[in-house]
Amino acid sequence: MVSAEPPGFPGLPGAVAVSRLRVYDWPAADGVCGGTPHLHLTCSEAYVVTGGRGSVQTLTASGYGVTPLVPGAVVWFTPGAIHRLVNDGDLRITVIMQNNGLPEAGDAVITLPPEYLTDPGTYAAATVVPADAPEEERARFARARRDLALEGYGALRDADGPAPLAAFHRAAAALVRPRLAEWRDRWRRGAEAAAATTGDQLDRLERGDASHLAAAIVRAERPSVRGRFGMCGRLDVYETAD
Repeated sequence: MVSAEPPGFPGLPGAVAVSRLRVYDWPAADGVCGGTPHLHLTCSEAYVVTGGRGSVQTLTASGYGVTPLVPGAVVWFTPGAIHRLVNDGDLRITVIMQNNGLPEAGDAVITLPPEYLTDPGTYAAATVVPADAPEEERARFARARRDLALEGYGALRDADGPAPLAAFHRAAAALVRPRLAEWRDRWRRGAEAAAATTGDQLDRLERGDASHLAAAIVRAERPSVRGRFGMCGRLDVYETAD
């Protein structure tokens, strides 16, 4: 359907979102420093490495892998890939996310042991960092959450056969199901709207109508939140993620 006014999508290209990440340097029980293993259910995510060094461990139905992360590297993965960031020294990343930043707004399930995945309330009690707590307390909670997730991750990685990973996938899908209507609305306002805008512009150009070019805009942003405790590290967040 062609709109009456020259169309334009105001968000970032393709309705992606970005954040800046300083990966945790907290050592875990296995001696490895880094973040909290988790997966996304509907969004791909990309890493653009801007500083330091490290790697990302991944676990999929095809197996376990390790991808080095060095400045200039771009690494991405699709829904279902469990990923754990490893910080070998001052690892800093720009994260690019599908669907207006949905990966940081709910589309993530942490690899907690199965007893924490039984229902949304139990899961939330083990994963939500209290926003109004002092910073030291938030850091303690985020680190404890990471360590608990590593217990579940280790069991999945070392499992004999695919059944435990498949069970985790089913539990993750059940946990997010109550929020799917909210996610669908976010997708419609973002990626679907961005794609529809391109289709409308192509239709206009095919008719020889270039009027939408006169509606061009320029936008710039600085982080609206700095240093938030995320799953993998301290996050600088932009409002374009909404």
